Amino acid sequence: GPMGPHVAVAQFGGSTDKAANRAAVRELVAQAAATGAELVVMPEYSMYSVQDPKVDYRDQLEPIDGEFGSLVSALAKEQSVAIVAGMTVVDEQSDKGINTLLVVGADGELIDTYEKVHLYDAFGFRESDRLRAGDPRAVTFELGGMTFGTMTCYDLRFPEMARLLVDAGADALIVPAAWVAGPAKEDHWMTLLRARAIENTVYVVASGQTGPQCTGLSMVVDPMGVVVANAGEAKGVASAVLDPERVASVRKRNPSLANRRFTVAPK
Repeated sequence: GPMGPHVAVAQFGGSTDKAANRAAVRELVAQAAATGAELVVMPEYSMYSVQDPKVDYRDQLEPIDGEFGSLVSALAKEQSVAIVAGMTVVDEQSDKGINTLLVVGADGELIDTYEKVHLYDAFGFRESDRLRAGDPRAVTFELGGMTFGTMTCYDLRFPEMARLLVDAGADALIVPAAWVAGPAKEDHWMTLLRARAIENTVYVVASGQTGPQCTGLSMVVDPMGVVVANAGEAKGVASAVLDPERVASVRKRNPSLANRRFTVAPK
């Protein structure tokens, strides 16, 4: 049958060296484009990444069209690929930042931005000390005959976030992350990515920062929960071609969306 979009997940370990982060993004987008990818998903915090919860990094925040955002747009246009990448944006309303995904088209134009809804106030971290949460909103975009919906890292632990996107028409979920390493954390990452794919009968396209701080294991999971691509633990790229007919056939055999008895709404 007709195949859908070729997607890539690209992973690296972000740091407080913004120039090094930009260089990694440049290298990985080029590498992904060379595989024929039409969409490249980069991790959360690709612009600037700090693991110490006590560091005040407000002076590192950038506007959407700052140095990092401009690079992402330029790379998208140069390589003719859509890009989703995570950054921390200046919030005009407060003294905090906003954990934001840029969604940029292959023409280099900004399609949309997604502001992380569920802040990581867990496992000893308090993202809300430094960030303002976004309001629940289904950010979706079309590519290659499929509809992609975005969420970020900790959002993965909230099944209603995925449902919001699926109800808005998503048949593939994009999950940029910096999934902090630790006891059982790799298992949670893999299990939850597969669970979201299975329960929603969608593809899941997840990009995670690599070690030592984070788990890596960027992957593409199909609507039956099969891991069809996995970037492993080191810096690099993994890619897969998504198939809309695979979604349709799985939904015919496993019509859990059609058999739902109730929906969920933002509180």
